[in-house]
Amino acid sequence: MAVTVFLSLYTTRITLHALGSNDFGIFNVVGGAIAMLAFLNAGMAASTQRFMSFAQGAGDLSNLKIIFNVSVILHVFLAVIILIVLECAGWALFHGILKIAPERIYAAWMVYQFSIISTLFSVISVPYDAVINARENMLLFAILGVAEAICKLIIAFVIMKTKSDRLVIYGALIAILSVILMLIRASYCHSKYVECTLAPRRLFELKLFKEMTKFAGWSFLGNASSLIAGYSQGIVLNVFFGTAINAAQGIANQVSGQLGALGTTMLGALNPIIGKSEGAGNRSMTLKAAMMGSKVSFFLLVPLAVPLSVEMPFILRLWLKNPPHYAVIFCQLLLLKNLVSQLFITLSATIFAVGNIRRYQVTSSFLNLAPIVLTYVLFSFGYPPYANYLVYIGYAFALGGLMLYFVTKDCKMSPLLYLQIVIIRCVLVLFAAMGGSLLPLFFLKEGLLRFVLVIGFDVVAYTAATWLVGFSKEERKEIAAHATNARMAIGSRLLSKALVAEPLKT
Repeated sequence: MAVTVFLSLYTTRITLHALGSNDFGIFNVVGGAIAMLAFLNAGMAASTQRFMSFAQGAGDLSNLKIIFNVSVILHVFLAVIILIVLECAGWALFHGILKIAPERIYAAWMVYQFSIISTLFSVISVPYDAVINARENMLLFAILGVAEAICKLIIAFVIMKTKSDRLVIYGALIAILSVILMLIRASYCHSKYVECTLAPRRLFELKLFKEMTKFAGWSFLGNASSLIAGYSQGIVLNVFFGTAINAAQGIANQVSGQLGALGTTMLGALNPIIGKSEGAGNRSMTLKAAMMGSKVSFFLLVPLAVPLSVEMPFILRLWLKNPPHYAVIFCQLLLLKNLVSQLFITLSATIFAVGNIRRYQVTSSFLNLAPIVLTYVLFSFGYPPYANYLVYIGYAFALGGLMLYFVTKDCKMSPLLYLQIVIIRCVLVLFAAMGGSLLPLFFLKEGLLRFVLVIGFDVVAYTAATWLVGFSKEERKEIAAHATNARMAIGSRLLSKALVAEPLKT
């Protein structure tokens, strides 16, 4: 993830320079579907992964092949539906909604078509992502993540040199890269995992098909509403403020996405544990994993988000030289929204593991669309662009409260216990890290030295607060015990290698 973050942020700088603010903004508002692919994949894969992890936890391994084949059939049908919807939506977008200069309409339309191609392949590849998650193969995700970051950097250098329409070439190459990576995942799964056997006629069960269709349908409702809301955010900004503001939004999304990658990766490793625990009937472990997961995910984001938010003006000038207007406040507010979301990040996986998702998905779907309506109203009354992110911070609190309600209702978890174990401890760690990061601002001017000291003070305050306040006394004992066992295991392996290399002489 460290390699991926560095390469991705550097790639954004080159891409912004190569495309310019307006074309970069066009790509973010029109080709935003590509940026949302990871979200769509993760959300839809969680549905299939739930059945696979549940079957593994229950010891029903013979059912995995049937689950995989049913999932493939479901997602092929889903891809066809999405194709029809996106093409119809495209006609509306390019005939009166989007504000794009007439000479750039063709390029924007081509980028949109490339986004559709990527989306279709992304949906079809969901069963393979689910298998990789259920198998907890984080190494493959790491390798493909680094490969993708390197390829995007190469693409950025390519468009710097091209004499053709850079926006069209960039959109095409990004789409091709997405398709290739998806095909690699599918090929790997077929060669390594026995459940990835395509035989839809032989390995098919009508009862399971109905159950998975129902579950996937409710899951898709929630994911689709989130996807539409996220994509519409850029459209609403474009309608009121033009493509230049979309460039600032694109920068904020890059910073937010890269800093949130650690928490997202940890969640990918944790979801199978939650599903398998529930499949094995171990509800206490399910809830323990959910609470610890939300807390640790928050702790992973804080030491990065806090100093970067404090020094965001300096960082963006250092990174982009001439950052788009509003990029600083967009980044700061979006990072705050992400911190709020991290407080509840594992609760949706817990709801999915239990399986009663209909009411949660219907309610959350309405909630997902509410910020778009509210933002449109605020912009109509003349509110500034950053009001959009203030609305989404409130939305993050509301969605977290909704998830906490359903986990309390369906999983019998105490909300007071969650408040004590997760939310209060996380907020105290956040305040400690903020206090440490703000200290250098009182006696130093902006610059590299102050930035380094901000990070240093943040690390000291954050580390002390996390260990003393973030974790309970019992958790500290458990962590220390695991660390001791790990050191003993490493020492034992080193000693064994030394004895093999040079046997003891009598």
